[in-house]
Amino acid sequence: MLRNQIDKIRLLFRKDKESYFCFYKILGFYPRNIQLYQQALLHKSTSIRSEKGRPLNNERLEFLGDAILDAIVGDIVYKHFEGRREGFLTNTRSKIVQRETLNKLAVEIGLDKLVKYSTRSSSHNSYMYGNAFEAFIGAIYLDQGYERCKRFMEEKIFKNYIDLDKMSRKEVNFKSKLIEWSQKSKVEVSFELIEQFLDEDYNPMFHTEIRIEGISAGKGTGYSKKESQQNAAQAALKKIKNDASFKEQIEATKAQNHLPENTEETDELTEETLIEENLETILPVENPETDECKGE
Repeated sequence: MLRNQIDKIRLLFRKDKESYFCFYKILGFYPRNIQLYQQALLHKSTSIRSEKGRPLNNERLEFLGDAILDAIVGDIVYKHFEGRREGFLTNTRSKIVQRETLNKLAVEIGLDKLVKYSTRSSSHNSYMYGNAFEAFIGAIYLDQGYERCKRFMEEKIFKNYIDLDKMSRKEVNFKSKLIEWSQKSKVEVSFELIEQFLDEDYNPMFHTEIRIEGISAGKGTGYSKKESQQNAAQAALKKIKNDASFKEQIEATKAQNHLPENTEETDELTEETLIEENLETILPVENPETDECKGE
């Protein structure tokens, strides 16, 4: 509280105090390093560069914010749902940190009006605001620390916009999302039940693996085939989102898997056709009528 009052007094002597007040309305406290928050709102399409000539955008802060957000939401969910299974806690956290939810939260607190981007990129980047929200969390963490960041999520976000009990009951179909992605990306996805066993209480458990173009993309366990598929799909989507080398591997395998079949036969046919065409060009075509005339 005292720290906030000191920061407020300092603001009176700053030229950019309007920006500080703008962030104060969202955060509930005054930033110490306002550049962090400004950078959190810079989409990579803005092409802004630092004094050293390096690209300046929110991607690094987004990476950090993603990890911090996972930890904070996991902490809050764990304490709220005492005694619930790990699978339930994981699913509930995923519903909160998924892009659709973060996108809505960014709009709710007004970040969408502050994000800087090129108009060209906005048309095909529907999760730009959700990404900015993650970057904003990263900025809070670097500027104020974990506890302040957690307090912001509890007091400003969960208290006003998220009903944990309602959210936990919300159905999120990760399998459908993965299939939709595969269709857009034109890759083959398979769901394979690789194991069925009993847990400590003799309840049946299912273990599913997802393969994309034959490559293992994620595994999931559940008390039904459907639950195991959902958990596996969730793991696969997270890997697709965070692992650039995995996506490159998929593209390379896709290109290899979808090469034209019977290329040797095709080559032979093409060669034969070319030979025939060349022969027709070189050799005169016999005209039956001409031959008959000659015979006469």
